[in-house]
Amino acid sequence: MARLQRWQPDQVQGLRLRFDDLFQAPRIAWELAGQLGDDFYSRDWTRTHGNLYQAIRMEKAMIGLLLLLIVAVAAFNIISTLVMVVTDKRGDIAILRTLGATPRQIMAIFMVQGTVIGVVGTLVGALLGMFAAVNVSSWIAALERLIGHKFLSADVYFIDYLPSRLMAADVVQVCLAALVLSFLATLYPAWRAARTQPAEALRYE
Repeated sequence: MARLQRWQPDQVQGLRLRFDDLFQAPRIAWELAGQLGDDFYSRDWTRTHGNLYQAIRMEKAMIGLLLLLIVAVAAFNIISTLVMVVTDKRGDIAILRTLGATPRQIMAIFMVQGTVIGVVGTLVGALLGMFAAVNVSSWIAALERLIGHKFLSADVYFIDYLPSRLMAADVVQVCLAALVLSFLATLYPAWRAARTQPAEALRYE
């Protein structure tokens, strides 16, 4: 092949690049192809291992959906908790109304309460999640040594360990989604509290 192409012994025929972030390979390969011209051909691992790439993308999408469902369940818990608080505190809400509190002020009280719950829960969950993401590889390795069994075999997979890397963008997205859903979860209970009628709530007090 080298003779047919008349390549010299010291002539470079190709260049292989490795990146810290493997998902940047398609973009960088495309940029290099545009800079080098039509005489050069570029390809990346998403072409040579297309099935693996699609599987990774699908797995990441499913994990994102799972996280969204978990956050939605947490938001539903905030709704149910605040609804129970509103039901339990109807008398107190009615007293505040008789003292001059407006429906908007009552609504703001419960919105602030629910938002604080959401913020605290998001921060605690983010810290625990980041701690677990940083240490999960060593935890799995220790568990494998303890039970004497490999969860990922090099004979089946490309790797024999569980890789984990903390992605700042993913952490920010999950936290923002949790905060937004937590805030939205406060609207209905706060609206119910604001509609409390003092005369009806205090009738049997």
